Amino acid sequence: MKKVSLLEWAAVVLTITAFVFFLDRSVLSKETVNLRPQEPKPPFPYYQENVSFENPGARIKLAGTLTLPAREGKFPAVVLISGSGQQNRDEEILGHKPFLVIADYLTRHGIAVLRFDDRGTHQSQGNFATATSEDFSTDAESAVAYLKTRKEINALQIGLAGHSEGGIVAPMVTARSGDVAFMILLAAPAVQLDTLLLLQQVTLYRILKFPEAEIQRSRKILAGALAIVKSSTHPATLRSKLTSYIRANPDSLSVFAAPHMTMEQAQNLTINLLATPWSRYLLTYNPLPALEKSTCPILALNGEKDYQVPPRENLAGIATATQKSGNKNVKLVQLAGLNHLFQECKTGSSDEYQRITQTFSPAALKEMSDWIIQIAR
Repeated sequence: MKKVSLLEWAAVVLTITAFVFFLDRSVLSKETVNLRPQEPKPPFPYYQENVSFENPGARIKLAGTLTLPAREGKFPAVVLISGSGQQNRDEEILGHKPFLVIADYLTRHGIAVLRFDDRGTHQSQGNFATATSEDFSTDAESAVAYLKTRKEINALQIGLAGHSEGGIVAPMVTARSGDVAFMILLAAPAVQLDTLLLLQQVTLYRILKFPEAEIQRSRKILAGALAIVKSSTHPATLRSKLTSYIRANPDSLSVFAAPHMTMEQAQNLTINLLATPWSRYLLTYNPLPALEKSTCPILALNGEKDYQVPPRENLAGIATATQKSGNKNVKLVQLAGLNHLFQECKTGSSDEYQRITQTFSPAALKEMSDWIIQIAR
């Protein structure tokens, strides 16, 4: 089964909450998709190269694009790590290409960038459907190892920048590797993931103005489904228990399912999403220990209107973890008016994402660039 993006979960109340939403891609008009003024167009004032590198432990090759400020030189570099769902090297979603925009901006400011297709996606090898965040961390680690082989890269100034689930993956790498010089966390979860999903659900449905009684009932049902996932270690048993539980609560989906979905489709999507190794791994994963072991400089950015990874709770989690480890080179920034995709927005709700023409806030881009340049001095 194809793993569905966290940005595709939120249409189904049991699983989805605010990490994602289910979207029929046919609703995207050509005019809407093409109206992306930040998307860079050639010719570019820098050098770019399509590259591939090996993850030897997984025995797969990953493909991506390396952008360099110039063909000659020795530059600081950053590896971009995508959020959840099957993402290409541009982290493309809803007609937006945020990693393309980030790579273009950083490279114009003297920073090399490597972005790559997720395993099993586009030109990268591997099986995406069976992979977990731990597997993705080995892919990111392999990207760092590849950059160390490039003569144009300063091997002592290679960092990671992870968005959403990528912000879980990046600390996994820095916690076990001495090769990472710095880390940028973009809307990174820093609380237990099942707790985050429940927080997201309540936040999202209040934004959407659902009745409070329905919100609390839905939260209780979601908590029950998550408990089943966390307590079941055998895939067949997990699927059986989830099916029984969700079939016993059919009305829990009626208010929140996407308009084009039947009740049976909503139930099946919920079961299929939760009964995966990826879901169980995330729901039982605590991101704090890896953050505590990450001693490199850290920049954590969150949008003020991010309901998927709410800034108050998650920036506080990063602060707590890094204080515990004694890491004093940590900068936490809440950016006013930005959503989970770092777009300037009105409400932060996911239904705005495709309508907003901006791909990535210039303020967030400047925070990243200025900080990397300062760290790399």
